[in-house]
Amino acid sequence: MYHVCEELNLTYTFGFQMNPRVKSLSKDLLSQAEELYQQTGIKQRLFMSVWYQADSWNRERFVIIKAEAHGQGTNRRAVITNRPGAMLLIEATYDEYTERGESENRNKELKRGMKADRLSDHRFLANFFRLYLHTTALNLLVRLRRALTHNPSPTSLGIHEPVPPEALSGKHRKGFFNRRRQADPLGEGDPDTWRLRFIKVAAEVTVRSRRVGVKFSSSWPHLPHLIDVTGQVLSFSSD
Repeated sequence: MYHVCEELNLTYTFGFQMNPRVKSLSKDLLSQAEELYQQTGIKQRLFMSVWYQADSWNRERFVIIKAEAHGQGTNRRAVITNRPGAMLLIEATYDEYTERGESENRNKELKRGMKADRLSDHRFLANFFRLYLHTTALNLLVRLRRALTHNPSPTSLGIHEPVPPEALSGKHRKGFFNRRRQADPLGEGDPDTWRLRFIKVAAEVTVRSRRVGVKFSSSWPHLPHLIDVTGQVLSFSSD
């Protein structure tokens, strides 16, 4: 996989199994983490990086090693990466790798949020058409979500570090993404959030000969969502 990605000029970060050579290289880092934990009683999370070449490789590759010490013991993990900036931001590069499971949430949105597992018809084509409709609904949600997101800067959410979000690490990274979801509930929201805040809204519908009127409660707290989404839909129409 390393060779294929490099031949195709693809950026990658792969988990790497700790072998005796890598453990030997990171022995001092682990000892330092254990010592700091014994002194402070606070979980320690230390990083280092090395250029490493396995016997079967034709070149060196960049390896990031994490060493942890906490109440449950110690833990070491390693990743191999060719990401730009990894040599300067090794902790942020590792933290980005640990978020790889986020992509699985797209499957969860389709299956659970869009109810794509409701394929109970006896005919294949009928179930295929149902799945097609569920997938189309998710694509529409994704487009609306991308149009509405405003990607606030870290400083606007209380993160006082002069770096882009991708360079954040540890508690600063987690705090930024949690606050971004709170500040941008639709741009970051899953189908259930959209359903609760925008779709399942009580309203009075009045049908007349020339007009259909929709009246919302004056106490509805999510009126700004309706304004934002309506504006984006109108911009789609003009495009």
